[in-house]
Amino acid sequence: MKESWRWYGPLDRIGLGEILQTGASGIVTALHEIPYGEIWPRQTIAARKAEIAAAGMDWGVVESLPIHERIKRGEGDLSALFANYRQSMANLAAEGITTICYNFMPLLDWTRTDLAAPVATGGTCLRFSAPKMAALELYMLGRDAAREDYPCEVITAAERWFQASSDDDRGLLMHSVMAGLPGAYDRYDADGLKAALKLYDGLDRSALRDNYMRFLEKIIPAAEDLGMRLCVHPDDPPRDILGLPRIVSDADDIGWILGAVDSPANGLTLCAGSLGANPANDVPAIARRFASRIWFAHLRNVRKDADGSFEEAAHLSGDTDMVELVAALLDEEARRREAGDEDWEIPFRPDHGHELLDDAGRNTHPGYPLIGRMRGLAELRGVIAGLSYGQKELG
Repeated sequence: MKESWRWYGPLDRIGLGEILQTGASGIVTALHEIPYGEIWPRQTIAARKAEIAAAGMDWGVVESLPIHERIKRGEGDLSALFANYRQSMANLAAEGITTICYNFMPLLDWTRTDLAAPVATGGTCLRFSAPKMAALELYMLGRDAAREDYPCEVITAAERWFQASSDDDRGLLMHSVMAGLPGAYDRYDADGLKAALKLYDGLDRSALRDNYMRFLEKIIPAAEDLGMRLCVHPDDPPRDILGLPRIVSDADDIGWILGAVDSPANGLTLCAGSLGANPANDVPAIARRFASRIWFAHLRNVRKDADGSFEEAAHLSGDTDMVELVAALLDEEARRREAGDEDWEIPFRPDHGHELLDDAGRNTHPGYPLIGRMRGLAELRGVIAGLSYGQKELG
């Protein structure tokens, strides 16, 4: 498996020289400064690739080439947006970058209510509190329909939190929820979020699936022609939020997507943390079921609570059996090698780490500290080495 690292380019407070010291050889990045829907110029791609190469690494995976929200809403004439997406893919392919991670989550990317929840052994982690999210929906946004989306005990806890909260507490909650948006894009306050949500009125699960199918039909044939692999990232969290449907949350959803346009170019980013936040998901089983279409992996772990809350755990100590999951990915790599596939190696990156030691105060992108992720990478490296040694012994 190829050790990789997410880098936010000029927006990142962690430099390429520091990343090289972690041992990672692959960079996962994007042109975050370019607004959604605009073409990524080939010369800009080439310059970013050269910058990474000069630091001793290679740009292996794009994360993400974002999908414009109008495509997700199915709004108006989308031909120019589809054409721009295809041209950006062509420009990436011309520079030898052929793996694209993307998501189809409406409006918001990954969502957390706490960016610095304390960890028992020290440090902080990202956390999703179901009561806090319910409080935001019910009492800050006035979305009464949210009462149908949460258990009674969560609604009670949400009211209790809201009554005890200050304006600063509520502001921090909104800031935390907005933090999952990558790059330099607009964030919302409560009124802005209400206005943005109105654009999605009437968008149910069926309509979002239709819009996704349209995207796949317009884009995957071009990806095939270019020799590219698109790999969808699961929803994070894997549940409807803010009244918006999520359609990449479990094995059934993944099966529908990969079958909708049945092509190797239509693949999966196996995100252990996103899928692991759904109690119904057996992540290693999902990995084995869809192994032949996994082109990229995010390896992280979560610890779930009974009320639907969860938080980022250390990479080897959460609810998902990470050793079993890595074994599934190594088995798939072995299958590809035996089949003569030259591109058999699966790139992975250590995802959301704890803020540890000198991470505090660096003000990196939430969930993307240096030391916490380096710890995760080292742990995963050890698992991979041990399992790979075992494969050799058995061989």
